Amino acid sequence: MSKIKSINKKYNPSEIEAKWQAQWEKDKIYSPNLDKPFGSAQDLRPFYNLMMFPYPSAEGMHVGNMYAFTGADVYGRFQRMQGKSVFEPIGLDGFGIHSENYAIKVGRHPVEQAKLSEKNFYRQLHLIGNSFDWSRTVETYKPEYYKWTQWLFIQLFKVGLAYRKKAPVNFCPSCKTVLADEQVEDGLCERCSSVAEKRDLDQWFFKITKYADRLLDNLMQIDWTEKVKIAQRQWIGKSEGALVEFKIQNSKFKIEVFTTRPDTLFGATFLVLSPEHPIVASIEGQEIKNYIRSVKGRSDRDRIAAGKEKTGVFSGLYAVNPVNKEQIPVWIADYVLMGYGTGVIMAVPAHDERDFEFAKKYDLPITQVIERGFTEGTLPPSATEEDLIRLAGENLNKAAQNKVLPYEEKIGKLINSGELNGLRMPEGRSQVIDWLERKDFGKKEVNYHLRDWLISRQRYWGPPIPMIFCQKCDWQPVPEKDLPVELPYIEDYKPLGTGVAPLASHPEFYKTKCPKCGGEARRETDVSDTFLDSAWYFLRYVSTDIETIAFDRERVKKWLPVNMYIGGAEHSVLHLLYSRFITMVLHDLDLISFEEPFTKFRAHGLIVKDGAKMSKSKGNVVVPDAYIKKFGADTLRAYLMFMGPFSQGGDFRDTGIEGMHRFLKRVWTLFSTGPVTSSSASAGPQIMHKTIKKATEDIEKLNYNTAIAAMMEWYNFLSQQKFISREEAEVFVKMIAPFAPHLSEELYQMLGNKVSVSTSSWPTYDPKFLVKEEAVVIVQVNGKLRGNIVVDPETVKNRTEIEKLAKLNENVKSNLGGKSIKKVIYIEGKVINFVVA
Repeated sequence: MSKIKSINKKYNPSEIEAKWQAQWEKDKIYSPNLDKPFGSAQDLRPFYNLMMFPYPSAEGMHVGNMYAFTGADVYGRFQRMQGKSVFEPIGLDGFGIHSENYAIKVGRHPVEQAKLSEKNFYRQLHLIGNSFDWSRTVETYKPEYYKWTQWLFIQLFKVGLAYRKKAPVNFCPSCKTVLADEQVEDGLCERCSSVAEKRDLDQWFFKITKYADRLLDNLMQIDWTEKVKIAQRQWIGKSEGALVEFKIQNSKFKIEVFTTRPDTLFGATFLVLSPEHPIVASIEGQEIKNYIRSVKGRSDRDRIAAGKEKTGVFSGLYAVNPVNKEQIPVWIADYVLMGYGTGVIMAVPAHDERDFEFAKKYDLPITQVIERGFTEGTLPPSATEEDLIRLAGENLNKAAQNKVLPYEEKIGKLINSGELNGLRMPEGRSQVIDWLERKDFGKKEVNYHLRDWLISRQRYWGPPIPMIFCQKCDWQPVPEKDLPVELPYIEDYKPLGTGVAPLASHPEFYKTKCPKCGGEARRETDVSDTFLDSAWYFLRYVSTDIETIAFDRERVKKWLPVNMYIGGAEHSVLHLLYSRFITMVLHDLDLISFEEPFTKFRAHGLIVKDGAKMSKSKGNVVVPDAYIKKFGADTLRAYLMFMGPFSQGGDFRDTGIEGMHRFLKRVWTLFSTGPVTSSSASAGPQIMHKTIKKATEDIEKLNYNTAIAAMMEWYNFLSQQKFISREEAEVFVKMIAPFAPHLSEELYQMLGNKVSVSTSSWPTYDPKFLVKEEAVVIVQVNGKLRGNIVVDPETVKNRTEIEKLAKLNENVKSNLGGKSIKKVIYIEGKVINFVVA
């Protein structure tokens, strides 16, 4: 048995990491030939592994970013060692409000700031050692990319999916631009948290609502993190109900109401209009005008907040309830929003809490139409005993006993509903809709929370929208041969906040000729939403070397859809929904063969610092550079993956990273200067094959922390052995490679290998060694680790035998050294501790 020669070199992360990063890039081992045909040795199984498009912070990358990048890279390296040709590209989504606001803050032009941010971000990305294909980067703010973003806009316009209209839109007074509905969270701008205002502006939209059902139905077919799919279902918000027409008394006006509860129509005792409803503008009266003004500046979040007192004003109009011909008052109230349904509700106060509170406040009628079982709902603060008597009737005692009111009850029998009396709900709801259609009172209707995607932005830092307006020919797309419409360098780039973009002040940009008639025309001066840039970037990566097309069909066919996509759940209804929509459109245009961009999507968790969410204001944002310099990228990578389940994140603590550094140094020492022999005889085949199985299954599930824990357990065993076989050494080095690629590469070469560990084969376990699993029992002396023993399941139960075997361990024997054993503590199958004097 000959010992493998070692170089006895001290572990120097900075030297090793710089060396291998340069070598990997030189050898292009992470740059697959995208044109190799199926069936060739290397590209037999193409695997597109992608981390969500980074939006580079001007301050650079923090450990939260690195956590996500590393998690994606671990999976890519694992798949490469599984025999797949992995394509893992990288780029920057650098257009948009965030980058422009930072440029304004530091007094630097966005064009210049983009260059600095790119240089710094790419420097940091190189440091972390990911297996990126650096030959195919994409930056959204470069004309060679946004030329094709503009081309994409034109394709949607040609098929009627891009249109311009005047509409009430969300406007952020701080960012000085409009926002899509998806970019407003609880009435606040998702970028700066300012209250979003409503303004009427002419804007460009994409008809994403045309794809609502497909976006919803396809969620059943894709392998995505469930909470993300739930978020998309909720945002699309499909509601089935009825559209009912109410005529305005003594008027030609009619008001359409969408309701998901047509069974309560007989209980509708008033209508409520949103202050933004078009009919409101035609209603006279100073009191109404004053009320509208008072509501205008308030956010949707504030208007519908739970517990917020509802306000309203009587319009002076009466509508006719079609089912019973009763005249009911029409009110205008803040708790009804224009963004859902038709902007008007039929109020059924006996069965809706908000309507109940409003009816109580303004003394409006309450009519019960469902006989309840009193199983849902809680007594609101505004309810009185008189309300209980009026609403509960014969069920008063039960209602009082259970402290419930019927307004939320959905199960029961229809009462006070004419010929519908006795019909049970909710199973009879479809019969109610059929009855409405027969009587011509209403019709079945499906409604969605989803609204068309607002594309226009009144900012400078983005791709100009490639449209031209001619008084004679209306809106015309820029001829494709004239793309890109380049964003000019202007000094006065700051947003105006007037509803027009800075480019509107530059006639040298907007003055042009109509592409259809040749007459005088005007370019669109708005730029497009940055989420359009990122809605198709994954297609461009495979064709960055081709200038004449957005993406090569053959390469797309071979490499897409993306096999594994990893990113943040916070983009559930922004980037992820938009990307699905654009992919479906391209599929329908017969430009690609699939309609879902990401076969598998996994959302990563978040990193906190000492128990608190990282933020600049708290001063606890962790930048990786200093840690990489002190401990090395491998230590930081492995520590981030060990902190907790990848889907949940963890708490970043300096003591934890120091512990991981000690572990990697021990691994280095064991395999570079330790007892590795040329023998193929394994010291413990059971634990080796058990570890292979555990790590393989855990990495596939992105349970990186438990995979590392299994390797630590195996290391503890190996470190106690007199000899370690070459097979054991190589298997260990391979399995730690996805987490610590530089260290493992150096060790793999020191073991005599000529190929990169990155392209070596992932170890496989032999089931025969798992039939009778052995246990590793840790041996301690006075609570300090002194060794371990491997025993079979039967021996584990024999305390006497365990104590005897533990004392035979050479290291344990020397630490006992004839000392008096005062006590022996044994935790079955886990640890035995000798307490000595």
